Amino acid sequence: MIRLFAGLGNPGPEYENTRHNAGFAWIDEVAQQLKVQLVPERSYWGLAARASVQGQAVWLLKPQTYMNLSGKSVAALARFFKIAPHEMLVAHDELDFEPGMVKLKQGGSHGGHNGLRDIHAQLGVADYWRLRIGIGHPGVKAEVVNWVLKRPPLPERERIEDSILHAAKALPLLLAGDMDKAVQQINTHKPPRPKPPRPADAAGGT
Repeated sequence: MIRLFAGLGNPGPEYENTRHNAGFAWIDEVAQQLKVQLVPERSYWGLAARASVQGQAVWLLKPQTYMNLSGKSVAALARFFKIAPHEMLVAHDELDFEPGMVKLKQGGSHGGHNGLRDIHAQLGVADYWRLRIGIGHPGVKAEVVNWVLKRPPLPERERIEDSILHAAKALPLLLAGDMDKAVQQINTHKPPRPKPPRPADAAGGT
């Protein structure tokens, strides 16, 4: 079963609801389902919560180290509680997926994501699970930093929130360790189609 759920993002009000904080948003949804509240844990450089699921401790974590040092927080908690990488799930924003897409996979490269890069470096292995939450790509590599640190417009935000809610429905499977079914349930999600723009005359235009 998954014993550690970590969501990646940046702390502070200036980063709230930005694309880069999609992982934080997913952890907030999981915390609601498990009826726990994350609190500061200095030992793990993050906000953390402990839940009990069928007698087994399950941890939720939002690193407060800023994205580039996410591994410092994740590895500290994992090592203290002897949580193996395959018992960890890291939720993060994914540039390669359009808003509304979400996929679960195990292992793979960090793909240039600085949070995953640091987790790879701190753990020394890459076989933890990743929940990849689509945020779209600006189309130009030079604009990526600015893109991820901005809040998406309402239509995109609604699609991202929909994908987060969809993935959270697989929580019972993740807690039961039924990863094949969790992958199937999450990865078959079809993003809702964007709403067509309103005709100018219907919107009161000319």
